[in-house]
Amino acid sequence: MEYPLPFERYNSALKKNILLGLKCRQCQKITCPPQMTCQECSSFDLEITELGGTGTIQTYTTIYIAAENRENEVPYVIVLVELEEGPWIMGELSAINPEEASLDMIGKRVRMGNRVFPGDRYSNGSAARPVFYRLD
Repeated sequence: MEYPLPFERYNSALKKNILLGLKCRQCQKITCPPQMTCQECSSFDLEITELGGTGTIQTYTTIYIAAENRENEVPYVIVLVELEEGPWIMGELSAINPEEASLDMIGKRVRMGNRVFPGDRYSNGSAARPVFYRLD
């Protein structure tokens, strides 16, 4: 079975600030980041779609123990964002002092950008990750 949106293509687009997801031809739900099946109805009938990258913060957490190669960046804030098209994705919240992170951030609008992180011992080189910038 072939992945409808392989990670290499998703990652390559993200490095160009393009967010790709998968739209289900059966139920019209959008899945992002890419999965093998629709998260709503489990259909394999998916097509690649480009997402706008704006949404609202649903929750957040502050990271104090870093992933490999990010040891000198802690603490930093990770947000879970509901995109305007429906799917929820995680990413780092940029330009915030982690000590100032609070529940007041929930519901705030954000726009996605990206940041390329070096690979670690488990990956095949660098990878882009979503980074969010507050709009309000």
